[in-house]
Amino acid sequence: MLNKNSIPAGLAVGILIPFVVFGLLMLLYHQLEAMGLVSDAGFSPMFRERTTGIIAICCNLIPLNAFQKRRAINSMRGVVLATVLYVIAWVVYFGKFIL
Repeated sequence: MLNKNSIPAGLAVGILIPFVVFGLLMLLYHQLEAMGLVSDAGFSPMFRERTTGIIAICCNLIPLNAFQKRRAINSMRGVVLATVLYVIAWVVYFGKFIL
């Protein structure tokens, strides 16, 4: 999939990677919390989810950089489109928890 230079391929990669990373990080946090190694006490509401969401969205920089090195402009456009959609969704969902 990373060898194709098309907007749908970049869009698929851009949607899939943050979704998987978010799930894996939340699973890791739940496992660490079950073992008693971490706690969310003292943080603002939804802090863990907000931060994990930002980290997951930032993981789109990895395929974006890979597409840029291969000069796959259309795939880059797909990844950027997916990233913008994720950022809009993040702001809409978590905007009330900021400040």
